[in-house]
Amino acid sequence: MPSTLTAPSTDRAAAPHEGGAPRRRTRVFALPEARWAAAATILFLIALPLQLTGAPAWAWGPLYALSYATGGWEPGWAGLQALKDKTLDVDLLMIVAALGAAAIGQVMDGALLIVIFATSGALEALATARTADSVRGLLALSPAKATRLDTDGSEVIVRVEELAVGDTILVRPGERVGADGRVLDGASDVDQATITGEPLPVAKEVGDEVFAGTLNGTGALQVRVERDASDSVIARIVRMVEEASETKAPTQLFIEKVEQRYSLGMVAATLAVFLVPLAFGAELTGSLLRAMTFMIVASPCAVVLATMPPLLSAIANAGRHGVLVKSAVVMERLGETDAVALDKTGTLTEGTPRVTDARPLTGSGLDENEVLTLAAAAEHPSEHPLARAVVDAARERGLDLPVAEDFDSTPGIGVTASVGGRVVAVGAPARLLDGSSDAYSARAAAVARELENSGRTAVLVTVDGDPVGLLAVADRLRADATATVASLTSLTAATPVLLTGDNPRAAARLAAEVGIGDVRAGLLPQHKVDVVKELEHAGRRVMVVGDGVNDAPALAAAHTGVAMGRAGSDLALETADAVIVRDELRTVPAVIALSRRARQLVTQNLIIAGVFIAGLVAWDLIGTLPLPLGVAGHEGSTVIVGLNGLRLLREAAWKRAVQ
Repeated sequence: MPSTLTAPSTDRAAAPHEGGAPRRRTRVFALPEARWAAAATILFLIALPLQLTGAPAWAWGPLYALSYATGGWEPGWAGLQALKDKTLDVDLLMIVAALGAAAIGQVMDGALLIVIFATSGALEALATARTADSVRGLLALSPAKATRLDTDGSEVIVRVEELAVGDTILVRPGERVGADGRVLDGASDVDQATITGEPLPVAKEVGDEVFAGTLNGTGALQVRVERDASDSVIARIVRMVEEASETKAPTQLFIEKVEQRYSLGMVAATLAVFLVPLAFGAELTGSLLRAMTFMIVASPCAVVLATMPPLLSAIANAGRHGVLVKSAVVMERLGETDAVALDKTGTLTEGTPRVTDARPLTGSGLDENEVLTLAAAAEHPSEHPLARAVVDAARERGLDLPVAEDFDSTPGIGVTASVGGRVVAVGAPARLLDGSSDAYSARAAAVARELENSGRTAVLVTVDGDPVGLLAVADRLRADATATVASLTSLTAATPVLLTGDNPRAAARLAAEVGIGDVRAGLLPQHKVDVVKELEHAGRRVMVVGDGVNDAPALAAAHTGVAMGRAGSDLALETADAVIVRDELRTVPAVIALSRRARQLVTQNLIIAGVFIAGLVAWDLIGTLPLPLGVAGHEGSTVIVGLNGLRLLREAAWKRAVQ
């Protein structure tokens, strides 16, 4: 069991590539949308208290005017540009409605509408920029240069783009593999969590496949290049994320789905209300006043606020409980989920190997603690994840570890050390037994097979060459995993699917523990995307929950993607639509339930807004609706639906969602 030369914190990190600049994240105020939205918000927040405290209009009026200008010019200009394509969107109507509100004295209401729309646009622009940052940063996983071995045995440092299929490269201990290929010579353990999500480094020897960007352990490897740099697994992950993000069908809020018909209908109706009476001899002033009243009472302000407050309140409530939902559109989509695909390592499990069993062999004369003490003492100098698991298990039991001497690590086999005058070896059973056929070896091999068949990693401990016991190591299941799977099954009427790059035995064992029947194991990133597409072709709206770089393409391709935040890779966090910040898996079904409650409130609010609009419009058309009363009715409906939507801010709303 070899040690690795890198600290644990770098196992999943994307370090800057050699010779390249570190990955840069787009700053919020580097985006013009964010700057304009911030300016509009600040001006509004300065003007509002001045108006409410009775300051003269000249003190707060210009501030509101500047808020209109800074927050409204971009959506207004975009709406005018859309008119060139013969389309009319709600954004432009919102600007017109805001100006109409200002024209009849409702300056504050119009400014608030402007601020809401400007802030929403800034958040969308930021999410897009951050995703692009992460996709570019993913390329940093692959080293910029590699050591090529020429036919005469000389070493030449070349850029990875210059490598050709058939070249041989040398990967030294602690380096990242420069290209996808196959091992020609050497043995080592390679951490390929970024590609497959496996929690433990994988032993590699002659004939085994390795991937660009994965981290080599303590052994040196000679690798024959089998793919161009542009076709490596890492490069394909980048392409899949970009393509999925570009081709993913845009989901819109309810009001946006009907905005064209509503917008055109409202404009046409307003013109008719103004022109038809004129055609029959009505006075210009009366017709204009009726048309203005109609535009105000029929404007979609209440409809927009019917949609946004419930979704924004749900976002705020989820955020207080450790779930970052990136937009109102995402919150709406979460409730549509009817199929869930879960990653294994770091999602259903903690992502850290743990010792689950210590099995002393009969006749060894040792008990569990003694076997664990010897193994931990020998492993103590090593930084290998399995070694850390063994040492941590001994510390949890409060065992005193003797000092180990003459420590040695052999890639693919294990470690040896002198402990109390005896030679202790810890490592892979098949390598340490090496075909031995005595009774102790046969008994040790049988126990190792039993542990491995149950999906755990078996670690053999020998003393002076004789097997004395075995340790079972596995990735620990999250405490709330079983309950989460049950809740998701109840919410979606379908058992979640398990997607993992880990081996089938480990995946099957864990799936049986949590109650999952559909297990897809040994998957590369593109295979996870294939499963998502398969489910979507069957008419399902799929939520993918994952944490690693290898999950990012599936997160991007899914109807909604949710990333585990604490150990999640940058790419997964930026690609996902929502992030579980505190790593509490039980919040996944809770946020689905909260989204569905928000959608119910949206429906209620749309009915309320529709009733008010229909009533006020009918009054204006059939009778004579005074403009102040029309404004009061319109604003009253807006207040009612706004307050109704804010109900989801209460703690009780989250408690009901968790149940």
